[in-house]
Amino acid sequence: MPRSLHPFLDHPPPLAIAHRGGAEEAPENTLEAFAAAVALGYRYLETDAHLTRDGVLVAFHDPRLDELTDRTGAIAELTVAEVEAADAGHVFSPDGGRSFPFRGRGLSVPRLEALLTRWPQVRVNIDPKHDASVEPLAALIERLGAWDRVAFGAFSDRRLRRIQALSGGRACTSKGPRAVAVARASALSGRMPRQGADCVQVPLRTGAIPLVTAGFVRAAHRAGLPVHVWTVNDAPTMHRLLDLGVDGVMTDRPRLLRDVLAARGLDPADDG
Repeated sequence: MPRSLHPFLDHPPPLAIAHRGGAEEAPENTLEAFAAAVALGYRYLETDAHLTRDGVLVAFHDPRLDELTDRTGAIAELTVAEVEAADAGHVFSPDGGRSFPFRGRGLSVPRLEALLTRWPQVRVNIDPKHDASVEPLAALIERLGAWDRVAFGAFSDRRLRRIQALSGGRACTSKGPRAVAVARASALSGRMPRQGADCVQVPLRTGAIPLVTAGFVRAAHRAGLPVHVWTVNDAPTMHRLLDLGVDGVMTDRPRLLRDVLAARGLDPADDG
């Protein structure tokens, strides 16, 4: 029989997951974006982790500050003070560049620890972007005693294996890219190996090839693996995936996903 669900996943599906905090509501990966998603009822947030030069983990997607703030530079080459000095609301515009409502309001790139401690009831999906962030990330989760409410996904099978090893098997991990390729090929026969993963977090397709199909979802479920799909930002696709029986949807548009779920009699905060 499939093993029991990790505590991170022990919530009635479908999980509504605010990608980068719900990047449509406020500047992505800021505490303001995460707060907006929590206010909408979200229990699950997704973010990314980079390590500063002086060893502090921050919640930020890009390796550099250039595209999303008023500063430049690689996070790995900057101190946390230098990263926090950037205006994380500088480029956010809800209307295609006509207005910048968060510019100059003091929004900073948050420390990952601040996200994990601000809302202790919320579960957080974290993507460690580089090998250097893995050991500090595991140490932070250990210090906070947060293994039960954190999951890890990454574009590196090696990083995910390392997190599992450092956690002593307590980490909740998705499949890395190589494992997903094996899962997709295996699903054609109706089977899917677990490969040490607790769930499968995948995009809709790889290139032009559809990945999330009815057969893929059935094979994952037969293996006891929940399927989470990213990043879904339109209502028809959300409905189609929910009809397929996916177990979670990551979106930049948490308000839209909340409305889609409500139309189906569901709620992001529903405890079943």
